[in-house]
Amino acid sequence: MKIEEVIDQTLIPAITGATVVGIDIGSRTGKAVLFTGGELFTAQTPTGIDMQETSDELLAELLEVSGLKRADISYIVGTGYGRVAMHFPEIPHQIVTEISCHAMGAHYLNAGIKTIIDIGGQDSKGIKVDPETGRVVEFVMNDKCAAGTGRFLEKVAQLLDLDLSELGKVALEATKPSEISSQCVVFAESEVISLRAKGATQEDIAAGIHLATARRVRNLLSRIGLEPGLAFSGGVSNNVGMKKAIEDLLEHPISEFKLDAIYAGALGAAVHAQHYLAAGGRDSQESGSGFSLELTELENRIAKQQETIITGADGKKKVGYLCTYTPLELINAAGVNQVRLFKMGNTEVVASGEQITQSVFCDFTKSILGAFKEGDPLYKSLDKVYTFYTCDCIKKVGEAIGDFFTPADIYILPRLRHKESSRGYYRTEILNFKEDLEKLSGHTITEEEVREQIKIYNQVRAVLKQISDLRKRDNPPLKGKDFLDLIKAYYYLPPEELLILYQELYDTLSAVPDQGAKPIRLMMAGGIVADGDRRLLELIEDTVGARVVIEDHCTGSRNVSFQISEAGDPYQALAEGYLDQSPCTRMKPLQERVIISGDLAQEYKADGILYVYLKFCPCYGQIKHEFFRHYQKLGIPVLEVPIDYSASDQGQLKTRLEAFIEVLGERGGVTTGAGRKNFQSA
Repeated sequence: MKIEEVIDQTLIPAITGATVVGIDIGSRTGKAVLFTGGELFTAQTPTGIDMQETSDELLAELLEVSGLKRADISYIVGTGYGRVAMHFPEIPHQIVTEISCHAMGAHYLNAGIKTIIDIGGQDSKGIKVDPETGRVVEFVMNDKCAAGTGRFLEKVAQLLDLDLSELGKVALEATKPSEISSQCVVFAESEVISLRAKGATQEDIAAGIHLATARRVRNLLSRIGLEPGLAFSGGVSNNVGMKKAIEDLLEHPISEFKLDAIYAGALGAAVHAQHYLAAGGRDSQESGSGFSLELTELENRIAKQQETIITGADGKKKVGYLCTYTPLELINAAGVNQVRLFKMGNTEVVASGEQITQSVFCDFTKSILGAFKEGDPLYKSLDKVYTFYTCDCIKKVGEAIGDFFTPADIYILPRLRHKESSRGYYRTEILNFKEDLEKLSGHTITEEEVREQIKIYNQVRAVLKQISDLRKRDNPPLKGKDFLDLIKAYYYLPPEELLILYQELYDTLSAVPDQGAKPIRLMMAGGIVADGDRRLLELIEDTVGARVVIEDHCTGSRNVSFQISEAGDPYQALAEGYLDQSPCTRMKPLQERVIISGDLAQEYKADGILYVYLKFCPCYGQIKHEFFRHYQKLGIPVLEVPIDYSASDQGQLKTRLEAFIEVLGERGGVTTGAGRKNFQSA
């Protein structure tokens, strides 16, 4: 077909005439679009097990219908579920997220499009588009649940003895759509079976399912807003019942295209291919100086210390603690070995911990109890566990440890940190903690010993701050995951050993040249990032190519960037110093905590913020919008990333991150100006 018959008339001059291909490998169907001269060709095939084979089939079909050869193709862009598997050795190629490609494709089909609903086989998305450029302004995705996706509709069609292609048409014949209340595929299946048993018609059940799915879509769009100029793309876009249900619920018409909307992603990929070709086929340059930090010695030191604790080889008592408000200076002054209990558990450990907690506890708290229950040698070797608690769930975990496994004490942490009475109370709790450590260790702690520990921990934190400040460079000499591994040592090793290790590392890092292309700079904010929980950082830095330059969570730089007075009453100094560190969200006023977070992002010149929290987190999940509003006020984009330890959302998480980084890259890394929004998951 002629390009001018399909593309928005105002954008036809932007089509260069180059021979390029866009390939969109969805979870169920592969689509492809070829531009050549003034012609446009399409191809479609079911997605097979081998994504590269599916891509080759699509390309072969395009070449057959166009009469071209592979050597005629100047550039290919791949997108969709299977994009990472695409490889064309003899043809320049690149991959782009389906979010960006659907936005660009819909824009070229109708330049007035501002909002896109994209429902595919495995997920659904809401996308806001800049009508001037076709770039993504905001996006929101459903989470791991399949409800509201093509797979959901396919399952319902099977239950109704219908072909998927018939489901939408049947729904249009309903007289009284059934009420489907469940938001879960499994429970909705039960509802459908129950409705059939009660005599509900195929038509009414089909209509009810479409309305239930449309409600989920409406909920998605409520997070980013609906603007006139609505498009419906993706594999479900040809379902007439779904289209009607969406229009009825949103009370807004869906724009018609001159090309089947299932090709929107592939069309956008072809447009991106033209852009890459026009830019000389260049992708963003490799960021960084090429230096790679070697941390094997640090890991060996941690492993050796843990072995010493497990075996008790040095004869010292061993304690674990759960919160950063626990004064390590006192533990070390008592001559006791310490470890922070913050290891990430696998699915088996999490499931084991859930037998003691409740399902609505976060995976981190389940991991702690699961580690004890499953006999983790490090945790089981401890003589006692302490926590100065902030999180209510952590308090319950401390109680459960004491009830089931190891003696535990819980100390109260004041919420109103600026009140004099709070500081006096915290000092009293610190003295109570000191007395218990003396009983455990058999050693009487002197004020001079506490002052010595305050001094050395101040030195350790000062070097860590110097290392973190190196990340203010255009090209930081270390990655975010490297810095978290340095912080991990802070929670496992004695300070005398840390000071030597950190100083050597600082000397090495400070000598690395600040050169190379500037990466996209991110701040990771929100809840705890456990020992071993590195998959998000690996996706960001190793796969997507951005760089985490600062953390605003309690296992990153935030809680080692403070100093304690070395003069006067050491116990009052500890109370003042720990309360004056960057506060937990449990502290009041919350707005102070929010402002500190925004200031940190600006100090480290973050292009965007990843607000990461564990699902069901009471400290960071419930108050997230306070942070979002402040980040928006500062003009810094934020991506909400709720996670757990199952890793079953790896593909969707990668898509969210890639799309967010693409948007930041298109903005040129500029972090000023109003009107930036949130990029969320449902």
